[in-house]
Amino acid sequence: MAEIEKPQPVQVLYCVVCSLPAEFCEFGPDFEKCKPWLIQNAPDLYPDLIKDATDVDKVTEKLQSTGVSSSGNTSGVTKKEEVKRLPGGKIKKKEKQEIIVEKVTRNKRKSITTIKGLELFGVKLSDASKKLGKKFATGASVVKGPTDKDQIDVQGDIAYDIVEFITDTWPSVPETAIFFIEDGKKVPAA
Repeated sequence: MAEIEKPQPVQVLYCVVCSLPAEFCEFGPDFEKCKPWLIQNAPDLYPDLIKDATDVDKVTEKLQSTGVSSSGNTSGVTKKEEVKRLPGGKIKKKEKQEIIVEKVTRNKRKSITTIKGLELFGVKLSDASKKLGKKFATGASVVKGPTDKDQIDVQGDIAYDIVEFITDTWPSVPETAIFFIEDGKKVPAA
């Protein structure tokens, strides 16, 4: 009886520039940055990239100048650059530093005031919700909003006093950065 040979796992080569499998680099966010690494580490996948032996020398020099080594370490690619790139090559927009205060009415008379964006000014949301709850003698909690970002929900309509409280409690927040949502439109608080 012949022994059945166990299948071996497939070894996948991942690009150190875009972190996709090497055969999918051409569909990645920036194929031009991947080309030098691919020529050196996966020449059989993209034979049309290699024209002659002098290109390989140029590629090696280019790799060393950008900080990408052939072993896969990326010393020249910063984390900031990685965070800004989204799948598909889109660049993530930097969030505007603004606080949005919105009053949501529920059950005809009851209302909730939501405050979004305090964390962009270095304010810890759990501490902020405690301070808001004590100041306005009401319930306040940190919850996930509809866009999966944390926001503070405060029971009651506190929009009348919130701007003064925020600017006094956290001096790093300018009054010009606070906006109200009224009738679906963003209105500056100042």
